Amino acid sequence: MISLQNGIVPGLDRFMSEGLPAIRGARLGVCCHPAAVDLQLRGLPERLRSSGVTVSRYFAPEHGLHGQLQDMELVTSTEPEVISLYGSTEESLRPVVSSISDLDVILFDLRDIGTRYYTFAATMKYMLEAVSETDTRMIILDRPCPIGGDKVEGGIVQPGFDSFVGALPVSVRHGMTLGELARFMTTELGISADVEIIPCSGWQRHQRHEQTGLPWVLPSPNMPSPETALIYPGMCLVEGTTLSEGRGTTLPFHLVGAPYLSGQEFADCATGLAKDLDLKGVLFRPVTFVPGIQKHRGETCQGIQVHVTSADDLHSLLLGMVVITAAALTSGSKFQWRTEEYEFVTEPIAIDLLWGAADFRETVDRLRNSGGDPAQALEGLLRSRESERLMFIEQRESCLLYP
Repeated sequence: MISLQNGIVPGLDRFMSEGLPAIRGARLGVCCHPAAVDLQLRGLPERLRSSGVTVSRYFAPEHGLHGQLQDMELVTSTEPEVISLYGSTEESLRPVVSSISDLDVILFDLRDIGTRYYTFAATMKYMLEAVSETDTRMIILDRPCPIGGDKVEGGIVQPGFDSFVGALPVSVRHGMTLGELARFMTTELGISADVEIIPCSGWQRHQRHEQTGLPWVLPSPNMPSPETALIYPGMCLVEGTTLSEGRGTTLPFHLVGAPYLSGQEFADCATGLAKDLDLKGVLFRPVTFVPGIQKHRGETCQGIQVHVTSADDLHSLLLGMVVITAAALTSGSKFQWRTEEYEFVTEPIAIDLLWGAADFRETVDRLRNSGGDPAQALEGLLRSRESERLMFIEQRESCLLYP
């Protein structure tokens, strides 16, 4: 049941009640997806139509305007008013300036999940950069960060590792809304776009999605629940391996496995490593599953299911580090890093792009090849990036919109 009694109002609802006069008669562009809904689950395009506002052009992010496409799947359209921002080349990720320059205003409403490699923040950055070369104004309709905005985890992207999943110099779990990231881009990165942010009202940054009473609409096909978003800062790292992250099941990112693993050994190793690292708020259970798509599609995989027992205590990034390290230590030479093209990049490889540096991969490989204390190694790795995390926390402070 959806409860709307907590006073939290998304930017979309505020704009529709207060900001419509600013766009009436304007040549309007809209970048949105199915999660761009109001409190009554009406989509932004529907709200604009019912208010008599004409949209000149839509911009479709990864997964498409209707959210029907898998990750890294080409977004195409036969509708001339829809511009794809996820085509077949790296260049297609950036809007062409000429597709923006004839517009007066662009409304931007995407649901982000507070994690660096979730690609909607990169799409916003590229759009702001294009807008900065025009007289177009961009209005961002903000939403709460579903994993909360008080925790920051991980280091920032190192030189040479920037990509579509590392387009911003922010921590892995940055805990910022897109409105706050837009402020970060204009003030800290110097993107001189004409941008207005319509904040949501009533949200406090310690609140996770389940504490807001707001409806959950999938922002991407493999983000079925707020709990998936919570574990994503760590579990998305599995994309950088040849392990299945449970795509094509009902529990993407909760399930991890491969045909060559022993689920029990994997779970036992992850449990022991979590205990040694004092990783709280999570349990691991051995499972057998069959991925419906992508890695190991149609093959019987043994692995683990991640069960969150305390969202407040969970260190999401460390969770992913533990899972990958445990898989590597229990599968011998069969464990491999993904080497295929990832988000249009072949070098550096996927895990380095996601992590934002090579040191996590190097740490795991060292443990596999030379042994050592895995808990001590992972703890040391996080400690080596701690100064970056603290620097980012200080840097983001002036960009925050919510207490």
